Amino acid sequence: MNRVTFILLALLPLLAAADWPGFLGPTRDGQSAEIGLNWDWARSKPVTDWSFDVGGGNAGPVAAGGVVFVFHRLGDEEMLTALAADTGKPKWTYKATARGADGPQVAPLVVKDTVFALGYGGKLHAVHAKTGEKVWVQDLWKEYAPPEGYFGVGAGLLHVGGKLIVNVGAKGAGIVAFDAATGKEVWKATDDPPSYSTPTAIDIGGKPHAVVFTRTGLVVLNAGTGEVKYKHRHRSRIDASVNAATPLVWKDEVFLSAQYGTGAVLLRLSGKEPEEVWANDTSLSCQYDTPVRVGEFLYGVHGRQDTGAADLVCVEWKTGAVKWKQPRFGVAHLIAVDGGILALTEVGELMRFDASPKGYTERARAAVLDGLTRAAPALADGRLYLRNESKLVAVKLK
Repeated sequence: MNRVTFILLALLPLLAAADWPGFLGPTRDGQSAEIGLNWDWARSKPVTDWSFDVGGGNAGPVAAGGVVFVFHRLGDEEMLTALAADTGKPKWTYKATARGADGPQVAPLVVKDTVFALGYGGKLHAVHAKTGEKVWVQDLWKEYAPPEGYFGVGAGLLHVGGKLIVNVGAKGAGIVAFDAATGKEVWKATDDPPSYSTPTAIDIGGKPHAVVFTRTGLVVLNAGTGEVKYKHRHRSRIDASVNAATPLVWKDEVFLSAQYGTGAVLLRLSGKEPEEVWANDTSLSCQYDTPVRVGEFLYGVHGRQDTGAADLVCVEWKTGAVKWKQPRFGVAHLIAVDGGILALTEVGELMRFDASPKGYTERARAAVLDGLTRAAPALADGRLYLRNESKLVAVKLK
């Protein structure tokens, strides 16, 4: 077990083994511990157990305790809806007045009996997971006045040691920690503007630290105090750009990736300053998806959705060397599971391929959802939960 896995599992509540409580799963790296899933789709294709009509937004679903949570927008309201994982029947819906032009971009985060949800217009909600009752609300735009992003508020949520950490992006409040129980500010740090990335965690000297990929670059800070430990600029020279992929942590190293002429970098955090292991814009430059690491190799999408040149690649972690490339694969969310990798493309197609540096070997393919599918999926208890801007579906893989 690597250190990011250990620290995230230690700081999360006791969850069922099959839970997927937040973006990229319980360890925030796209890894699933599920086994024995059905990959023989030629004989038995994945079955849609149920579907549920949703509104706008790209906030991916999450699942915990036999409940699926989806944050979406209908009309002038943002809605956090809880559904029974086995049937899709609604259990409750929490509603709040929406702000901005679109639906939520950030996946909810389940911590113990609370669901946290961050809206397109900067309203941060804490909702009781069993009843749907409001616990507290923070209006980030009203309180901190951060600059508006191209696609509304989209920086993800991290819970560490009773604190909810957010890349708010305001001057003097680039990164803010809130008391998870009350919503009150605990600390704030940096002037870093907001990104569309979701933070993760790392253990440094026996203390939990937040690893945040802001619009400016990497910030690593003490989760308890907000003291900045490391900073590393990693930002495009193009103003019309975003940093969106989640940092990947392995031991004392952090992998960052972005498009728009920025590229990827592997940093080692063992000295006083981050040490650059390798960096380039030719191996694995991700637009908005996050790659997965299996063994000594990274698998991810190099390229951009809007240019039509997005290739699936396998890259050696320690060198950045490209082992193979599958051209024009398309932007896709990846999950490492059951000895291989599951890919959900933005056209709603599922693919299963081998996690091998020897070459691309596809094992299964199935169309599961029509229309643009950009939200990251959740895999829990043998079901894959995925959505577009009109429908949430549960696909049975077991």
